[in-house]
Amino acid sequence: MKAVLMAGGEGSRLRPLTVGRPKPLVPIVNKAVMAHILDLLKNHGITEVIVTVRYMAAAIQDFFEDGKNLGIQLTYVVEDLPLGTAGGVKNAAPYLDDTFLVISADALTDIDLTRLVEVHKERGAQASLTLTRVPNPLEFGVINIDEAGHIVQFLEKPSWSEIISDTVNTGIYVLEPEVLDLIPPDVAYDFSTELFPRMLADGLPIFGYVADGYWCDVGNIEEYRRANSDMLYGRVKVAEPFGRHIGGGIWVGEDVEIAPSAQLFGPIYLGNGVKIKGDVTIYGPCVIRDYTIVDNYTRIERSILWRNNYVGENCELRGALITRQCSIKSKAVVFEGAVISDNCVLGEGCIIHADVKLWPRKEIEPGAIVKDSIIWGNQGRRVLFSRFGVTGVVNVDLTPEFAAKLGAALGATLPKGSYVVVNRDIHRSSRMLKRALISGIPGTGINVWDTGNVAIPVMRHFVRKQPGTSAGIHVRISPFDQRVVDIRFIDAQGMNQSKSAERAIERVFFREDFRRAYLEEIGLIEYAVRTVEMYTDDFLAQIDVKAVQEARLRIVIDYSHGLAADTFAQILGKLGVEVVQLNARMEETKLAMLHYEFENNLARMAKIVSVLEADLGIQLDVGGEKIFLVDETGRVLDDITAAALMLELALQVQPESTAIVPITMPTAFDTIAGWRKGKVLRISDNLQSLMQASTAPGILFAADGDGNFIWPAFQPVVDGMMAAAKLLEYLAKYKMRVSDVIAYLPRFHLVKQRAECPTEAKGRVMRRLNEQYGARNAEIGETMKNIEGIKILLDNNEWVHIAPDPELPHFVVTVEGCDAERAAALADEYRALIADSQTATLA
Repeated sequence: MKAVLMAGGEGSRLRPLTVGRPKPLVPIVNKAVMAHILDLLKNHGITEVIVTVRYMAAAIQDFFEDGKNLGIQLTYVVEDLPLGTAGGVKNAAPYLDDTFLVISADALTDIDLTRLVEVHKERGAQASLTLTRVPNPLEFGVINIDEAGHIVQFLEKPSWSEIISDTVNTGIYVLEPEVLDLIPPDVAYDFSTELFPRMLADGLPIFGYVADGYWCDVGNIEEYRRANSDMLYGRVKVAEPFGRHIGGGIWVGEDVEIAPSAQLFGPIYLGNGVKIKGDVTIYGPCVIRDYTIVDNYTRIERSILWRNNYVGENCELRGALITRQCSIKSKAVVFEGAVISDNCVLGEGCIIHADVKLWPRKEIEPGAIVKDSIIWGNQGRRVLFSRFGVTGVVNVDLTPEFAAKLGAALGATLPKGSYVVVNRDIHRSSRMLKRALISGIPGTGINVWDTGNVAIPVMRHFVRKQPGTSAGIHVRISPFDQRVVDIRFIDAQGMNQSKSAERAIERVFFREDFRRAYLEEIGLIEYAVRTVEMYTDDFLAQIDVKAVQEARLRIVIDYSHGLAADTFAQILGKLGVEVVQLNARMEETKLAMLHYEFENNLARMAKIVSVLEADLGIQLDVGGEKIFLVDETGRVLDDITAAALMLELALQVQPESTAIVPITMPTAFDTIAGWRKGKVLRISDNLQSLMQASTAPGILFAADGDGNFIWPAFQPVVDGMMAAAKLLEYLAKYKMRVSDVIAYLPRFHLVKQRAECPTEAKGRVMRRLNEQYGARNAEIGETMKNIEGIKILLDNNEWVHIAPDPELPHFVVTVEGCDAERAAALADEYRALIADSQTATLA
C-alpha cells in the first residue's frame, strides 16, 4: 500500500519557528515532525510514500533524499502553484493505482493506520476520514457522523456559536483511486471544503472513523509545546525510542555530558553532544537538542532548546523556546512563552518578558529589558475580534501602538490603492486610537477617508457609496463601560466584516507580516465631505415624505448624547414632524451608561411622552443604530414587541412581503405575517447574519429583537434613524395609535437564560444534544440549516433553542412556552440537561 504525505505547508502560525524552514522540518523532541510520520508509516508496513511539496520543497528533498536511509522509498511531487490539499494529491495521481493513505507531514499521531485501512475496506468506502475528539474544535473541521459511521455534515473551522460536535477531522484519509477523478486537475481544490462535501452531496460512500490514539495538529506554538511535552510524558507512542533512558524520566543521545552536581528532574531529553555543566538545575518537561551547552548555575524549567545553542552561567529560562544557534549570555532571563529564533544573541543580564518573540538574527544589548517583540511588535491576544469588534481597556489593551499595528493589518488584506473610511465618536480615547489606526494604514498602500465623527449609519452609507472604498472602521467608547473601546470593522457594503475577513486580519496581525508600500505607493489621508448630505438625500428617497408631512405627528426623541442628533434633526425637520429633543448635545462623559441609567432614561422619556400627549417616544443609541420605543400612553415597549409592531405596520402597508428575524424570535411573528400573506425567514441570532441575509432580493426589512432594524431597500445595515422614519411613515398611513396596534398583537412568553459551561466542554455538549435531538431537529427542514445552536420543537408551538456563547463559558437557552410559568420551567429543565451533558452520556 502507498501513502501520500502532504508536506507543502508554510506553517505561518508557527512563525518565527518556520522562518527559514518548512513546517515539516520543525523538530519534535529528537527528530523532525515529518520523520515521526515516516516512522509511523513504516511501522504499519507502508514503505512507498509520495511526498507533495511546495513551500521550500528543496529543503525537504535535501533533508530526506530518497528515503533509503530510513528504509522507505520517497517520491516527490512538486507543486508550482498552491493546489490545496486535494489538488496536491491529484498531482500524485500517476503513482496511485490502488487504495492509498493520505496523511499530513506536520501533525503528530500514533493512530492505528492498519486498523483504519481494515475498517475502510470492511465498509466498502470510497473515502474514510479519520476523526478524533478534541476539547476545543474551533480551529478544525468539525464532522458529524451517524451510528454506522456515515458522514452527515461538515463544518469547517466554526465559531463557538456554530459548534455541532467535538469530533474533528485529523486530515488522515484512506481513499480509492477513483476518488481522484472527482478532483479537477491543475487548480486549487480542498478535501474538507470541496471534495468531501461534493461526495456527500452526490451520495458516494464516505465514512468517518473515530480513532483511538494520540493526535495533535502542530498548528501553533502552543500546540508545538504540547506535542513535545506529550511525547516526553509517553502520551504518544513512538516507533522507536528517542534516546537512551538513564533513569528518572531522562533520555539522552550519544556523547552527552552531565556534571555530577547538576540536578535533573524528568521528563527530559538531551540530544547528541549536549553538555550540562556544574550546578545546573533542569525541570521537565524539557527538550535540549544536539550540541547545546548549558553553563554553570543555570536553571531551566519546561523549555525547548534546539541544536547548537549556548546558555551562559546563571541564566534562567522558564517556559522558553530557543531555536538554533543562539547565544544566551550570563545572567540572562527568558520568561514564559518567549520565543528566541535562529542566530539571536541575548546580552548579559538582559530580560526577555513573557510571550516576546525575537525573529532571527536579533541582538539584545546587555541589561536590556525587552517587553515587546523585536521588529514585529507586541504579541498580544490570540484572538482579536469579539462580537463588538476589537475590544479592550483603553491604553491598557488598546494602545496607540496596538492600533497602528491593527490599521496596518487591515491595510495588508485590502487591494493597494483602495480606500478605508475611518470614523469615531466624540470621546478623546476614540480620537487617540482613530489617529493611531490612520497612521498604520497608508504605509500599506491604502488611502484613508476621514469622516470625523458622524452617526454610524451615515458612515456605513458613505462606505457603500464612495467609489474605491474597501472597508471602514468605527472607533467608539463601549456603551456599557467607559473604560472600554470598541473598534468595529466594516466591509465594502457597509456591513460588519465577515468572520473570514476578521480571520484574515488576525493572521496578518499575529504573523506580524505587514505589507510595506514603496514611496509613491504610500496612501493618502483625505477628509470626507458631504457625508451627511449624501446620506440625507438617499434617505428621504426611501420615505413617503408627503404622507408623513400631512400626518403632522408629534414625537419625543432622546439622542443619548450621541452622533445622530445633527443628522436626524435635519431629516425630521424635512418630514414636518414636531419634535421634543432630549439629550441632543454630544457629551463625551455620557457615551456609556449602566443598565439602570438606561432604564431611567426610558422611564423619564415615557413620562414626557404621556404629559405632552405625543404620538410616540423614540430613543436612539449613541451611534444611531438602535431604537427603543414608548407608545403614546407612556408605556415602554420591550424590544421584541417593538419588532412585532414594526412587522405588523410594515405588512399593513406592504402586504405579501418577506421579513427576516433570528431563530430565537417567538412564533407570534409567523402569525402576524400570516395575517398579511407575508413570510418570515429565520436565521442565526447575530447581526452579521442579519445583514448578510438582508442582501437577498425581496426582503422588506429585518429585525433582531434587540432594537436593531434593517431596511435593505436603503442599505443592508442596521440603521436606527431609518427605522424611526419608517415607523413614522407607517403610522401616518395606517392612521392608528401605537397602543391600539399593540393591543391586538399575539401574546408570547419568551425566557432567555444562561447555562454555565466550561469552554472546553461546549463541543461535547453540542454533540450530545445533537445525538439526542438531531433527528427531531431534522424534521424542521431546510430552513434550519446553517442555524447556530440547536432548536428543539415541542408541542403546542413551544420550543427550546440552545446555543453556545461565541466568547464566554456558557450556553444561551431561549424558550417559548404557552405561559410564563411553563417557559421558566422549560428553561430550568434544559439548563439542567446542559449541566448533565458536560460529563454524562445522554440516554
